[in-house]
Amino acid sequence: MKLIAAADRNWAIGKDGDQLVYLKEDLKRFRALTLGKCVILGRKTLEALPGGKPLPGRESIVLSRDLDFSAEGATVCPSIDEVLAAAPEDAVVIGGASVYKELLPYCDTAYITQIDGEYPADCWFPNLDELPEWQGGEQSEPLEQDGISYRYITYTKK
Repeated sequence: MKLIAAADRNWAIGKDGDQLVYLKEDLKRFRALTLGKCVILGRKTLEALPGGKPLPGRESIVLSRDLDFSAEGATVCPSIDEVLAAAPEDAVVIGGASVYKELLPYCDTAYITQIDGEYPADCWFPNLDELPEWQGGEQSEPLEQDGISYRYITYTKK
C-alpha cells in the first residue's frame, strides 16, 4: 500500500475537517497518483469531499467503526483487518489522521507534499523523519503558489 498526504513543517495536515491549504499543482498530482486506484479513507474525510461522495474514477474503501454507516459507491469496513482484506496491493491511503496512523505500518511508500510553513491545525501526520523505518528519497525542486512554498518528497520504508 501507498499513502499520499500534504503536511506543513510540523507535520500538521488539517484543521476543522479541512486541508491546511489548497495547491493547484498538488491537487493535480493527487489526482494523477490516485486515479484508477483504490483509495482508503475515513468517514470524516469522505464527508469533506465534494458532495460527501467518493472521488470519481477511484474505488473507495471507507474505514468507519459506525456499523450503521453506509456510503453510496463505496465499500465500508469497520476494522483494519477488513480494510486489508478488501484493499488491493496498490491501494492508496488518503486520510484522515487516524486512518494514516492505523495504516502506516502496512504502507511501503509515502508521497508527501511538504509545505514550507506552519499552520493552525488540529490533526497531524506521523513525522516520517523521526521514524527509523522510513527514509526520505526523491525530492522535487521547491515549488510555489500564492506565496506558499512546497516540495514533493517520496518516502520509502527501509
